[in-house]
Amino acid sequence: MRFCPALFISAPASGQGKTTVTAAIAAYHRGQGRRVRVFKTGPDFIDPTILATASGQAVYQLDLWMGSVDECCARLYDAAGEADLILIEGVMGLFDGKPSSADLARQFGVPILAVIDASAMAQTFAALAVGLARLDSELPFFGVLANRVASTRHAEMLTEHLPDDLNFCGALPRTAEITLPERHLGLLQAAELPDITARITHAATLWAQYGVTELPPAVGFLPAPLVALQGGLAGVRIAVARDAAFSFLYQANLDVLRELGAELRFFSPLEDANLPDCDSVYLPGGYPELHLKKLSSNATMLTALRNHHSAEKPILAECGGMLYALQSLADKQGASANLLGLLNSTATMQPRLTALALQSAVLPQGTLRGHTFHYSKLESDLLPVARGACPNGYATSEAVYQQGRLTASYIHFYFPSNPLAVAQLFLP
Repeated sequence: MRFCPALFISAPASGQGKTTVTAAIAAYHRGQGRRVRVFKTGPDFIDPTILATASGQAVYQLDLWMGSVDECCARLYDAAGEADLILIEGVMGLFDGKPSSADLARQFGVPILAVIDASAMAQTFAALAVGLARLDSELPFFGVLANRVASTRHAEMLTEHLPDDLNFCGALPRTAEITLPERHLGLLQAAELPDITARITHAATLWAQYGVTELPPAVGFLPAPLVALQGGLAGVRIAVARDAAFSFLYQANLDVLRELGAELRFFSPLEDANLPDCDSVYLPGGYPELHLKKLSSNATMLTALRNHHSAEKPILAECGGMLYALQSLADKQGASANLLGLLNSTATMQPRLTALALQSAVLPQGTLRGHTFHYSKLESDLLPVARGACPNGYATSEAVYQQGRLTASYIHFYFPSNPLAVAQLFLP
């Protein structure tokens, strides 16, 4: 067993400021010379970019279903061997979803700091805090933090009815200087915010002034037996799209490809004129709808990818990557652009969320788990080779298409869920 101070940052709902608070704590302790490892609960590509900037370390997902208990255990055990502090940012509200943030915190005994947006409340703060702390008596609980507080007097009102045995961990003031901008899929990514370092630094300064600065209690983390991956992709060169249009990449997915023996070569469908020399291509999700004109006008890249597909070389296209592979994509304003045309289908961006669910898909190559989260609607007469199923019983069932060596779906696959199936998708 390895022991390391650890804290689980959760909240009663989304939008309470979990990411800002987690980044503030990480940056503060990093500034004190400590090595901080941060994890994000559940499927999320955006928050980890901000948390990685704050901690200076890669951020991995922890998900009891999408990965496994053993995988989460192994990641925490490894982190405990090198870190002075482990932080885990939750997802949505503390008890939301199956599995929930509460399930993860309970599984590993990590004490919870509940962040509550207090901007529109006063004494009722205590009722919400007590409910979070005591709904589940077996849940490890560290304390509560008031976020977006207007004044010293406001902070005093928030704590008037708070029980003495419930740890109050501070009151962060409301200020635009640490607010993180958002768009339809969540926060903007770190690379899109030129002043992200300044925002995080200011948040850390506020944490030093208003938050609890001592390390949380040490938690014991057990090792987990994980099977070493064999070189199923030894010598395979995989071109991975990575730029402003295609940025939804799990660090764990890249690790799996490398551990399978693949050589990763990153490229930009926005900026590069051609593919790097490669055997296979990975088109992850992102925001192609924000870059339609540039993607459609990069004729040499479109030709290179079409030639790659015609040569029967593997392509995995996920969500935004799949949209790029369609005949055309229209944005919310109705502007449409012709794209790769590898799938005889079209899509249109919608004003509201069209799908959000965990997914498990039984492909010819094996079963893969992942999630779906998108604002577009696909129009297609193609017959899928598989459909995703949601473990929580939701009706969402995303299609998986295979045309030649192209595999395309709205599902963002989590490669650690079945590395052998992943190897088959990319093997020339």
